[in-house]
Amino acid sequence: MADDELVFLPLGGLGEIGMNCALYGFGSPRQRKWLMVDLGVAFANEDLPGIDLVLPLTTFIEERKKDLVGIVLTHAHEDHFGAVADLWPRLGVPIYATNFAADLLEVRRLSEPGAPQVPIKRIAQNARFTLGPFDIEMVPVAHSIPESCAMAIRTPLGTVLHTGDWKIDETPVLGLPTDGARLKAIGDEGVLALICDSTNILREGISASERDVSATLKDIILASPGRVLVTTFASNVARIRAVAEAAAAAGRQVIVAGRAMERVVEIAADLGMLDGLPPFRGPDAYSRLPRDKVVVLVTGSQGEARAALARIAAHEYPDIRLVPGDRVIFSSRAIPGNERAINKIINALARQNIEIITDRHGLVHVSGHPRQDEVRRMYEWIRPQVAVPAHGEALHLTEHVKFAKAMGVPHAIRAFNGDLVRLGPGDPVIVTQVVNGRLVKDGDILTSIDGAVAERRKLAFAGMVTVVLAVDERGALASDPEVETTGLPELTDDGENVAELCLDAVEATLNSLPKGKRRDPAAVQEAIRRAVRNAMRDVWDKKPICQVFVVEV
Repeated sequence: MADDELVFLPLGGLGEIGMNCALYGFGSPRQRKWLMVDLGVAFANEDLPGIDLVLPLTTFIEERKKDLVGIVLTHAHEDHFGAVADLWPRLGVPIYATNFAADLLEVRRLSEPGAPQVPIKRIAQNARFTLGPFDIEMVPVAHSIPESCAMAIRTPLGTVLHTGDWKIDETPVLGLPTDGARLKAIGDEGVLALICDSTNILREGISASERDVSATLKDIILASPGRVLVTTFASNVARIRAVAEAAAAAGRQVIVAGRAMERVVEIAADLGMLDGLPPFRGPDAYSRLPRDKVVVLVTGSQGEARAALARIAAHEYPDIRLVPGDRVIFSSRAIPGNERAINKIINALARQNIEIITDRHGLVHVSGHPRQDEVRRMYEWIRPQVAVPAHGEALHLTEHVKFAKAMGVPHAIRAFNGDLVRLGPGDPVIVTQVVNGRLVKDGDILTSIDGAVAERRKLAFAGMVTVVLAVDERGALASDPEVETTGLPELTDDGENVAELCLDAVEATLNSLPKGKRRDPAAVQEAIRRAVRNAMRDVWDKKPICQVFVVEV
């Protein structure tokens, strides 16, 4: 049709690292079909007390779900598929994923109590299929998890190459390398737009190969006199295989500790990704093996309090104990925001005289994302007319726009979550901003980031004062007021009792209220709330939450 358009709409992942979720739309503004690529989570930090996961707000596409033709997952990292179980019931369309992603999704998310029955369509890493007006080709790319894919999305108005997470690794330990020949062939066909990973756009050069890490791990394990623990992302099967190969070369057995690691090992073994390796052992074998015959693969590289490594460091893991001379290798890099939790574990290990090896000491970890020279090769292969940087914070996206322009791309657009970008026809442009934002998972409840979560932040900062008043029908006190403080200091700098100061404020306010207002519970509540908060501001320079209960007797 004459008014057909091809649009790109990110709901997550542009302006942040994580929570990746993108929509592609084709058709006229009133009759547009939509394709979703990825549906991931971000992990909450200390600014969101009590919250573990952050999810994209999908209101826009929920209102148009009859026009949503499917969800395609580029790979099985949590920031690309972790929101499926929680948000799929709002969307209700088939999900397309490779075997590894499908298996991990079913085991990790869809096996939980009450999880929805999600229809998963399994596809090959080089599959080509059609969803509505979208002709989709999956293209193998190297990354830090098996079976990662870029996507060539062909439409009557042009092709979009959506890279997902990728790097160029000519010698991966496991799986296929990035298929440069196929990407170049797609570029030769003509590509309208490239939506490209920006995670490492600030870093020059080329990311090291997973094979280089494998060699380093082998050297360290061969030279270790005692036990070796290796912690890494459970989903990094190539790293798991590298550790197992190094252990076999050193005559050691591999013990797996941590449910996430156990699940991934089981899936990888079923798919043949661990063929040729000796069988892995469970934690119960730990005490039966000599110290120089053990390598332990553990979860907890990001400082997770309930993961195996944190429990081992705190002497709370039932089967595994470390002693001075043992080594712990952090074969990972800290996700921003997790540094404090990781350092807490490192310090706990250091106090026990456990040797700690991180990427500061050698090449024990490599990123799964491309540096500048790799991104340059992608642009040389694809030669797009339009570049829209993705997978990055504002700085990454800004620098990537400059990079694309330097590569000679005619149009480079910096878009953020909620920006509806018209890729064609005509020059690309941000048309509008749609409803977007974040949901948080609070226990088993999905809610907005406001409300209870915002209140919890206030509680963490300034605590709470609770006041209970019993009054008769004339508004007179029937008994002494009760005041309870939570999270406030006990004494001021002058040695005054904080709870008693709150009580003084309550009594002074009651005495100052006219008789008419004292008969109005709502007026009494508000007056006392203001008085207590102001009294605390005067002596503490903070205003706590104040709850006032007026009980008529």
